[in-house]
Amino acid sequence: MNRFIIMTVGKTHSGKTTFANKLEEKLIDAVVVDQDLQAEFINTYYRKLLAKQGPNTIKYAVTKAIVDHAVEQTDCHLIICNSNRSKSGRKDLLDYFHSKGFNSILVNFDLPAHVIEERVATSSRSKIIFRSATTFEEVLARQNAESNKVDVSAPMEGEADHLFVIRGEEDVECVIQEIAGIHRLRGGDL
Repeated sequence: MNRFIIMTVGKTHSGKTTFANKLEEKLIDAVVVDQDLQAEFINTYYRKLLAKQGPNTIKYAVTKAIVDHAVEQTDCHLIICNSNRSKSGRKDLLDYFHSKGFNSILVNFDLPAHVIEERVATSSRSKIIFRSATTFEEVLARQNAESNKVDVSAPMEGEADHLFVIRGEEDVECVIQEIAGIHRLRGGDL
C-alpha cells in the first residue's frame, strides 16, 4: 500500500485542524497528529516538566514518539496538523517521510488576514495548550511577525509530490476530494 504524509501549513485559526479531521474521516487508515493535543495533555498532567524558556522540547518529543510509532508500527497515512511554516522544518520532515517511502502532500492555508483575525477574535478554543502565550491574538501577532523571517514561507511547487492551496471555506471539500482521488490513483483504500 502506498502511504501518504499530508502536512497542513498555516497560521492559527486558518482551518488546519477542521480540515485534517474531515480528511481523516474520508481516508481509511489515516490518523491526525496534532501537536495541540500533545500540548493539552502535557499542560494538563505534566506542566512542571515544561521548559520555562526556549523550545517546548517535551511536546516535540511526545509528537516524535507518536509519529515514529505510526511510521514503524502501523500502515496508517499521517495527517500532520501543525503550522509547519518553517521551510527548513518542512524540508526535514518531508525528507524523513520520503526516506520511509511516503508520498507527500502539502496543504497551504492562505486565508485573508481579516478572516483569520475575525476567527481569532471570536474563538472559543481552549487556551490550555499555551505555554508562553496567553491569548490566540498573541499567537497570531507572533506568527505575523515571524512572516518577515527568511525561513518562514508558504510552500512552493516541488517541495512535496502535491501542493494544494486553501484560500477560503469553499476550497476545503474540493481539496479533500482531490486528495482522495490521488489516494485512489496510488492504490490506497478509501
